[in-house]
Amino acid sequence: MLSSPELIVTAMVLLLLFLLFATRLKVELIALVLLLLVALSGIVPQRQIFAGFSSSVVITLIGLFVITRGLETTGIIGWIAGRLQAIGRGAEHKLVLLFMAAAAALSLIMNNVAAGAVLLPAAVRVACNSRLPVSKLLLPLSFGTIVGGMATYLTTANILMSELLLAAGLPGLTILDFLPLGGMIVLASLLYMLLLGRHMLPARPSSSDSLPPDLRATYELAQRMWWVRVLPDSRVAHQTVGASEINKALGLTVAALRHGSETVSVPKSHQMIRPQDELLIVGREDRLRQLLKWGNELLDADGATLSGALLLEPIEMMVAPRSSAIGKTLSELKLNRDAGLLAVALWRDGGSVHTDVRKRRLRVGDAVLVLGQAADIRRLAQDPNYILPAASYAEPTRAHKAPYALGITALALALAIAGIVPLPLAMLAGAAAMVISGCLDMEQFFAAVQWHVIFLVAGMLPLSLAINNSGLADRIGGWLVGQMAGSSPLLLIAAMALLTMLVVQVIGGQVTALLVGPIAIDAALQMGLSAQVMALAVAIACSMAFLTPVAHPVNVLMMGPGGYKAGDFFLVGLGMTVVTLGTMLLGLVLLWQV
Repeated sequence: MLSSPELIVTAMVLLLLFLLFATRLKVELIALVLLLLVALSGIVPQRQIFAGFSSSVVITLIGLFVITRGLETTGIIGWIAGRLQAIGRGAEHKLVLLFMAAAAALSLIMNNVAAGAVLLPAAVRVACNSRLPVSKLLLPLSFGTIVGGMATYLTTANILMSELLLAAGLPGLTILDFLPLGGMIVLASLLYMLLLGRHMLPARPSSSDSLPPDLRATYELAQRMWWVRVLPDSRVAHQTVGASEINKALGLTVAALRHGSETVSVPKSHQMIRPQDELLIVGREDRLRQLLKWGNELLDADGATLSGALLLEPIEMMVAPRSSAIGKTLSELKLNRDAGLLAVALWRDGGSVHTDVRKRRLRVGDAVLVLGQAADIRRLAQDPNYILPAASYAEPTRAHKAPYALGITALALALAIAGIVPLPLAMLAGAAAMVISGCLDMEQFFAAVQWHVIFLVAGMLPLSLAINNSGLADRIGGWLVGQMAGSSPLLLIAAMALLTMLVVQVIGGQVTALLVGPIAIDAALQMGLSAQVMALAVAIACSMAFLTPVAHPVNVLMMGPGGYKAGDFFLVGLGMTVVTLGTMLLGLVLLWQV
């Protein structure tokens, strides 16, 4: 029979799962709600309720986010991507190995999603230059970032498992605990992808298989564009573009306006529409017919002429994971004609959309075809909410500071690895040095921190403490040990890793570490097994996010550009899961004598 504290914590965990799956609340908001509930329950002492905000996890993550931004701003990460693009010509197996290995290497020192976002444009460009479907490269790239995260302490789930050990009064984990075992997994994963996995990769068309100027053809602009002449009695005559309701009522886009011999691309909302003006309209033909009924005349022109009427070359951008644009429409964002940017089409679920583009709520991985002046596009390229696969506008703003950024990163990691300075302090010092050296300013410092991750971690840590303090972890751990009485400790580790991996496919690694971690550590202690070994295994299992696209944000990021379906991840990811799990268990035997 469960005690009252155990029942309360169980109810909180069930509430967490309900809020995650049955509501549209942000996960960081859910974490804060749970923090408040834990505080009201009295299961965790008041002094520990807000301790997550000052924990070593949060300090390490803040430092890591800022250092990563410094490497990006000074052009170091872009230079690496550019080198890959320059040398990335050759056979499919060479390119798969190149990008998967590069992704794993970058993930050693930066956030997995950031590593994937940086290499995505280079992979798209190389695939197109090599006449290779981009779907052959993006899945290995995604999986490369994930396994690279297994080989470093600087992955959120890995840091969390170390923090749970410290909270239990046990020694934490270090960079050198992850690197040898994770390195074995990286090598085994590369071998799997090279010999078997790449043969299961789909050869599927996507929005990214063409580069400008072929983007016009990819998005079928010629089939969705028409010149329309405004007649004297037209409903839109003597109105501005914004007030004409061409977009609001019909979902059509005015991409250009021709008045006499003058053509204006991306006309502003206040641009007046006069009789005899000609409008370049983008959208569905049935909506066009409604526009013609408003007193307008369709002009004859072939598709090439129509597409060529765009004076500005279209550029493709994607919505980044955890972007503030997710769930919003383009109308609610600053991506509008008055800002010099016009969205003319959207790529989603393997096809292009041209009507009601500005009314559709954006998803992670959506690709949007945008028209704009170079200066406006360049500003867009600096916005972390979006990723520009063309990458031609993403120019480093402080390239002359690159040696400082590289030196600061190397020194911070060296001090931490050598044990001279604790990792949280080394990361925070590195972040401060980025500002002092001029690699970043304070505004960029604060913008670099992914505050939703900080609030998620700090908000969920009290629930992990409640699982321990209530006795629930001890009860579940005891049950697990009882079920495996007489079994090998390696079997318990394998069972916990397998459970962790399955949970990760649904709710992601960060939340999984905070829920499963306390139980796994308690079970290890009851069985007389090293809690550090169990924490290491569970941390690595939190990164085994191969079977579903929602298991990891970097998988979601690759969905749209790669034209993937959910089944593609399961098909290729099942082998990755078997290889990583098997290699981890083998490594624990060889390196930790389990």
